[in-house]
Amino acid sequence: MSARTEVLRTGPIRYATAERFGRPRPVADDDPRPASGEIGPQPPSRLDFVMGPPSDTRPQGEDCLNLTVATPARDAAARPVLVWLHGGGFSSGAGLMDWYDGSVLAAEGDVVVVGVNYRLGALGYLFLDGVSEGNLGLYDQVEALRWVQAHIAGYGGDPADVTVLGQSAGGISVRLLMELPEAHGLFRRAILQSAPLEITRRAAEESLALGRYFADALGTDPRTADIPAILAAQGATARFHLRTAGRRMEPAFIPVEGAGPVPAPGAPLDGSVQGLDVLYGWNADDMTAFAGPDDDPTVRTREVYEEPLTRYGERLTRAGARVHAYRLDWRPAGSPFGATHCLELPLLFGTHDAWRTAPMLGTTPREEIERLGRALRSAWLAFARTGTFGTLPAPLTDGPVPRPS
Repeated sequence: MSARTEVLRTGPIRYATAERFGRPRPVADDDPRPASGEIGPQPPSRLDFVMGPPSDTRPQGEDCLNLTVATPARDAAARPVLVWLHGGGFSSGAGLMDWYDGSVLAAEGDVVVVGVNYRLGALGYLFLDGVSEGNLGLYDQVEALRWVQAHIAGYGGDPADVTVLGQSAGGISVRLLMELPEAHGLFRRAILQSAPLEITRRAAEESLALGRYFADALGTDPRTADIPAILAAQGATARFHLRTAGRRMEPAFIPVEGAGPVPAPGAPLDGSVQGLDVLYGWNADDMTAFAGPDDDPTVRTREVYEEPLTRYGERLTRAGARVHAYRLDWRPAGSPFGATHCLELPLLFGTHDAWRTAPMLGTTPREEIERLGRALRSAWLAFARTGTFGTLPAPLTDGPVPRPS
């Protein structure tokens, strides 16, 4: 099947609207307004040196609760649905970007792929008394899943067969969605790719202190400030947080525990995860994208990714989820980064043109990328269809999987 001739990539589609610092509201079926196509206001990604800058330029604005759908046909075939939540440290990225075009995945697997925008940075995760309750980007994701439940049958998908998958901050979002009562029943399978789970959430007191610093740096009412001022204050807050907390990987604005739906760390996993199929994993050299000059990337990858993900897998298993794990070992020729953070993304999504300038791909020929991509996509598609797979194909290997006691 040809992705270019036989798959429809529709969108942008507005799935919700929101006032600044307000919760999202679903869009009425008879709303006549065309979607803006905007993505969340954001600074350049801190991983441009690994991924390269995006090949497409999208308008930025607050009318950004848009999604895109790639489907083989708008018919009644009731195909499995994959809902993609992008990474970017809760401060950059968008589901509409060409990096995340799901057309090839949809074509090869006869599935429907949905890419979601959600609010980012201070606009999505500011926690400040009288201004923002926090976790608004997470509420956006729940609203997108509700849109999928209500509308995906019209795009050839099965609303009862949804897999939600995310990478990095998107993987953290998937972890939280699995635990949120508001998201219960909206998906049956979950994939967490290189999710640094130790920065899943921040205590409310520390988040409030950062919110107050942001407001002081902004110097005006956050509810009426213009976007450049918001982004400048967001950057100042990020630099302050790095100086004072010293945690290089942790963004200034992330989900807040105890605010809205986000539970405290270590809270018991309730029935929301029982019966879920979960796949989690990491890249063998994830931390080459983040390590400081004195860090050992191998050690830090184990500490930041492998060990927290494995512990969480153990908790999921005890709570009744069916768990699988993987590790990506591919080290592209000519790349100084090895099997780094984000390396699986061009194997899953996008086109050659979208990724052709990515430094992390080194000098790897296009044919090798396409061959490895077919292998990785086949594993993800098998999991989305059945909740399992046979032997993982190279360049994947099995990660440590906890078994029920």
